[in-house]
Amino acid sequence: MLAALCLLLSTHLPLLSPHGEKAVVLLFVRTDCPVSNRYAPDLQRLYENFARQGIDFRLVYPEHGLTAAAMQRHREEYGYTIPAVLDAGHQYVARARAKVTPEAAVFVHGELIYLGRIDDRLCGPRQGETRRNAARP
Repeated sequence: MLAALCLLLSTHLPLLSPHGEKAVVLLFVRTDCPVSNRYAPDLQRLYENFARQGIDFRLVYPEHGLTAAAMQRHREEYGYTIPAVLDAGHQYVARARAKVTPEAAVFVHGELIYLGRIDDRLCGPRQGETRRNAARP
């Protein structure tokens, strides 16, 4: 889903954001979410394939109490080179109306055009796992 949207956005030149990017993709993740962590290679590939085509990506960590050092350790452990932001105050969560992790929000011209799944791989949590609520303290 998200890959197809990125491909579509990367081929349409008029869809520039105020900063010159064709779109801004926020990827909501948590350090303690097994589903988010399993998506790390896929998210990194999306970034590598589409960032050079003018699509801006950000990992958003909405965890209360997460330090910059812990976020950096997580990024290194999972091989992320995607720029990341701490969102303990949930400004990004509120702007995107994010509810769970992992979740993607795509903005064009500052307008939210997509909020939802990374892909259709998971229709729900696997046995013994939960999708973490992004707004949970």
